[in-house]
Amino acid sequence: MEFRFSRMEKLLRGHRVRTVSVDGTPAEFVNDPALVRRILVKDGQNYGKGDLFQKARVLSKAGLLAQDDTLHRHYRRLAHPYLRPAAVTDHTPAMAQIARNAVASWRPGQAVDIQAQMCRTASAIALSTLFGGLPHTVSSVLGEHLATLSWEMIRKPLHGKAASRAQQQTTSQRLVKALADFRSLLASYIADADQLNPPDPTTDYLSALLSDTGRNGTPDLSTDQICGEAVMMLTAATVTTASVMSWALYVLSSHPLIEEKVLKDLAQTTGTDTPPAQAHGHEHGHGPPGYTMRFLTEVLRLYPPVWITCRKTLSNATLGDHTLPTGTHVLFSSYLLHRDPDRYPDPHRFDPDRWLSLRPTTQDASYIPFGTGARGCVGESFAWKELQILLGAVTQEWQLAIQPGTKVRAAADTTLHPRRLLMIPQPR
Repeated sequence: MEFRFSRMEKLLRGHRVRTVSVDGTPAEFVNDPALVRRILVKDGQNYGKGDLFQKARVLSKAGLLAQDDTLHRHYRRLAHPYLRPAAVTDHTPAMAQIARNAVASWRPGQAVDIQAQMCRTASAIALSTLFGGLPHTVSSVLGEHLATLSWEMIRKPLHGKAASRAQQQTTSQRLVKALADFRSLLASYIADADQLNPPDPTTDYLSALLSDTGRNGTPDLSTDQICGEAVMMLTAATVTTASVMSWALYVLSSHPLIEEKVLKDLAQTTGTDTPPAQAHGHEHGHGPPGYTMRFLTEVLRLYPPVWITCRKTLSNATLGDHTLPTGTHVLFSSYLLHRDPDRYPDPHRFDPDRWLSLRPTTQDASYIPFGTGARGCVGESFAWKELQILLGAVTQEWQLAIQPGTKVRAAADTTLHPRRLLMIPQPR
């Protein structure tokens, strides 16, 4: 099966569940939001991580990505203090300063590789906020390795002949080198820090990992596992943010009236606006979100970075009218769910104002850019704030235009991203 979305939409039309093949392996493709929610929430204990697409599991199989639910919950609780809304508020000044410094380095009329720049900026933000205890010199070098690693991860094919070819190409070699360099430097720092003094678990997420111990008082994770967990957390935060921001800036360059409304809203907002995904609706006294948040919500609807997900049944399961034996691969695509015409009229049209009356619902999975259920993204609050800050930093300083003679196409790799996005900045 090749993931050409128009072909998949035609193949799945009228089917809630349909058998497909991924690299010769049969799988059940679910295209019903209620059934997807059943997989992720109600019957979540019956489904484990699928292995048709490796994604981040090439980086780590411990901590948050552990197959065991008890371990996953443990490391989720460990990360939560540094990602909860109150902590995100504390992170905001650092995020804003890093974003301003990044865009200040751009030059009028000189093409900017937006995705590479967003990788570099998001890497610096992730390291500064989640691994803030690192010395500046270490953090700076790690940031460069992380930016390279993240950009290579974004472009990594997930399946098929393209994935096989990538293993032989320099892209894969650059990814492997960036990963090795990052882990080597971080492991060296951990070894030195351990000899000097014990880490304070309240400092940052890395210190919490280093301080985490099992019942017998010994560290739960080895240095190698901690490095893997650190790479996974930082890379996940970077690749998704970079992909979404690239699409956001592309959309603004293509829709001048939308750009004008975003600029006006950013000039008026206090930065406390609640995204639709976290609001509770008019019945609880909340008005509709501001235009910037509606804009970002629509970007995430049309261009969800985690565009496809694979699960595998851990026991015999029932899904609608289908009986799934143990070991059945189950797929679903947030890209397709987000373009369901029954939920979203004129689903391919970019319309932030659809979120004036529409709300993401907990009753199904028709809007899941951050997943849902027990394994939904632990960094959702962090992501919303970072996107808002990055959008403001770029658009209030620069007006961007697509480099003449280029056409922007979507690439469905590890994330859904523009295949190539060169933009020309001009001062506001």
